[in-house]
Amino acid sequence: MNLEKLSQETKLILDDILERSAIQKGQIFVLGLSSSEVAGGVIGKASSRDIGQVIVKTILDELTKRGIYLAVQGCEHLNRALVVERELALQKDLEIVNVLPSLHAGGSGQLAAFDYMADPVEVEFITAHTGLDIGDTAIGMHIKHVQVPLRPVQRELGGAHVTALTTRPKLIGGARARYQTDDIRKF
Repeated sequence: MNLEKLSQETKLILDDILERSAIQKGQIFVLGLSSSEVAGGVIGKASSRDIGQVIVKTILDELTKRGIYLAVQGCEHLNRALVVERELALQKDLEIVNVLPSLHAGGSGQLAAFDYMADPVEVEFITAHTGLDIGDTAIGMHIKHVQVPLRPVQRELGGAHVTALTTRPKLIGGARARYQTDDIRKF
């Protein structure tokens, strides 16, 4: 696999999602990643540390420039716990759990987060504003309501299907209510 091309395509997809999601400085972006799927394999069966490192480093570098926090979702072996910076966990009073990911329990994305974050910790739950799902890893449980699907400019990364979610405020009040302009749906 061409890792330079993988980095470029990851950045292309990320830039598209960040622009259309209206995510702001200080908010949380969740990443679900199956490096097995990116490599053309079956989720959880062909994990690649190199692929995880390229994707996570590319995303982390871009989010850090914008002041957005990254949360990297683990696989079902870690109950979908997430790696975040300790600073975020303390700021949001998130429950830190004691586990270290491995290639086949947590996955390549979590290992890369431990490699590249300043002070990474695992937390049990998070409520993010926007997220990118590379390889159908089911990130919806970590995105706040109301979720809005985004179709990325590129819908595959390597062999992995790519989807994204963002959020918008709930519309309440019924038929007589009026609403502010929605940056996502543009109504």
